[in-house]
Amino acid sequence: MNDTAATPPTDENFLIAERRGKLAQLREGGIAFPNDFKRTHFAGDLQAEFADAERWNAEALEGEGRRVAVAGRILLKRVMGKASFVQIQDESGRLQLFLQANVLGEVYDAFKGWDVGDIVGAEGVLTRTKTGELSVRADVLRLLTKSLRPLPDKFHGLADIEQRYRQRYVDLIVTPESRDVFVKRSKIIRAMRAWLDARRFLEVETPMMHYIPGGATAKPFVTHHNALDLELYLRVAPELYLKRLVVGGLERVYEINRNFRNEGVSTRHNPEFTMLELYEAYVTYTEIMDLTEEVIRHAAEQVLGTTQLQWEGQAIDVGPRFRRWSMTDAVLEHNPEIAREDLRDVEKMRAHCARLRIPLKASYGWGKLLLEIFEKTVEHTLIQPTFITDHPVEVSPLARANDADPELTDRFELFVGGKELANGFSELNDPEDQAARFQAQVEAKAGGDDEAMHFDADYIRALEVGMPPTGGLGIGIDRLVMLLTDRASIRDVLLFPYMRPEQTG
Repeated sequence: MNDTAATPPTDENFLIAERRGKLAQLREGGIAFPNDFKRTHFAGDLQAEFADAERWNAEALEGEGRRVAVAGRILLKRVMGKASFVQIQDESGRLQLFLQANVLGEVYDAFKGWDVGDIVGAEGVLTRTKTGELSVRADVLRLLTKSLRPLPDKFHGLADIEQRYRQRYVDLIVTPESRDVFVKRSKIIRAMRAWLDARRFLEVETPMMHYIPGGATAKPFVTHHNALDLELYLRVAPELYLKRLVVGGLERVYEINRNFRNEGVSTRHNPEFTMLELYEAYVTYTEIMDLTEEVIRHAAEQVLGTTQLQWEGQAIDVGPRFRRWSMTDAVLEHNPEIAREDLRDVEKMRAHCARLRIPLKASYGWGKLLLEIFEKTVEHTLIQPTFITDHPVEVSPLARANDADPELTDRFELFVGGKELANGFSELNDPEDQAARFQAQVEAKAGGDDEAMHFDADYIRALEVGMPPTGGLGIGIDRLVMLLTDRASIRDVLLFPYMRPEQTG
């Protein structure tokens, strides 16, 4: 029999054992985890209000007599005989506590045994120390939460990048830059939401479990509903449900949604990710391009105060009008070996792909071959914001065909820093054309394409009721946050990115 109870955890080192002993003493003394402390002020608010050190010197502050109750985690502790200094951190920032033995009495003696990482509450009046540090001269000090695990060394933090992702709760404590990314992420989403709300867009919620996966060419996750004995799919996109709402008369809708795609993990991809997806009736993809650059520009200005960005060492400006460039012209410019008349000749395009060492499937038509060459030779060069337009029908099963060239669609993808950031198009609202496109996807799936779409009969029925001319857009929120916070990996902008289970034992 394996007696796991008698085996201490592998990380039960001396420091943790020592802290467990301190917690045991707290339990003997009464309530070890009190919850009756009432905070009245946040550290960052006090730092901002009293930032003028000349005006708010020690004499002025003590004359003001501002009494505050603050709480936070101990990050720094300096015991100097009968006086000590403690730096605490709450969600808004950091603040110093000034502790005196003759004021706190027995609590001061107990404080000497407290550890960095413990969470404390303090009450007292504001003052400023001789070094100019805004401080709380505490006359009440309480230990609220005993930390059993020591924080990383303050000079090195969490050096192991994988540990930062796995233990985000520690990363947020010790890495101010990491905390700033996620504060900005929240502000970016809030700015985009406010921009849309001001333009009569209605925020909605659509199902996350689908009977039929649709709205994107992607491999879904499969789950099972026990009560109904029904196989369901986690959504790969909310598109088909949102367009059903446009059919129903909700002419401007959006959803900031979580999507799930059973695909690879990389610096750009996570199995679950966030998108802004929206639809607007009576506009084309041209107006949706206008909307896309305006909402991105607005988010940058609101959150960063500038449109001039740095991303992975490259200067990017989202202020000027974004370039608009057809996929055909982009491929021809970057591939002088390809003649325009080659583009729709499947055999010649396959030969070009072979020369470029692009792996192919037998089912690829000229449109898919064109996309493969674009992704291989053009995409990584698109540093400044660029809309790539006019995608082939073959790779755009939900986009409206171009009136002048029905083998192309009124579609765009936005690229910044060599990465796709958004996708949009004039929506296909012809139910017979859509049914034929779905059927082609079904045939592609039968031919081995596990990312091809299913046939959604109810969506066809909705289109038969009648959907007005509509433009649609999807913006990858995670990648947009990467751009606006200058982060190279999607894991840096996800609080809890996907990781393989941690190996133990």
